[in-house]
Amino acid sequence: MRVLLAEDDQLLGSGLRAGLQQQGFQVDWVRDGVAAQRELLTGVYQACVLDLGLPRQDGMQCLATVRQQKITTPVLILTARDGVPDRIAGLDAGADDYLVKPVDLLELAARLRALVRRAHGVVEPMMEVGALRMDPASRQVWLSDRLVELSLREYEVLQIFMLHAGRVLTRTQIEQQLYQWGTEVSSNTVEVHIYNLRKKLRSDVIETLRGVGYMMPQQVKPDAVTAHKGTA
Repeated sequence: MRVLLAEDDQLLGSGLRAGLQQQGFQVDWVRDGVAAQRELLTGVYQACVLDLGLPRQDGMQCLATVRQQKITTPVLILTARDGVPDRIAGLDAGADDYLVKPVDLLELAARLRALVRRAHGVVEPMMEVGALRMDPASRQVWLSDRLVELSLREYEVLQIFMLHAGRVLTRTQIEQQLYQWGTEVSSNTVEVHIYNLRKKLRSDVIETLRGVGYMMPQQVKPDAVTAHKGTA
């Protein structure tokens, strides 16, 4: 999950970037409002953490500009301005959430995950596609009651399919999503990870539509081993 961090304080910015990276985010860090605006207008991010007191351009002006340009990237304002009028102004300018410094890193990460879920139309914290469940907070995956161990890249590919369950995805579309999330993509990355996911989950969890792409069914069937044990 690729996040833009706009924070001019060197110590705080370094700490936030390190903390968010530990929580599984890919973080691009800029230190002024002009750079933040440029990145939001030209880059692809799942969310943005925006300080208001930025040099060269105030964060509020940056936010107003990108919203005028119809950029819908979820924005969480993180600032020392703790007055109610400041909160109202930030939310009215187009922010999706507002936190006051100092902030707990776990809370910041949880709020960012919630913003990304809402942007994809996912309300519940636990993502579910039939018998397949994913916890974005712990990055754990279950098929029925079976915990499935996945690598980070396998997890990212599976998350893309779960967010788009029932829709056909071409290899190019999957590669673009991975690239947006900061993952290096080689020529056979998608095929390798789909192959591994089928081995670890089940072959029909991701279907191949020859000449078109791949699709996860809207209702993944229960794990056969677990279901058998339950009826024994």
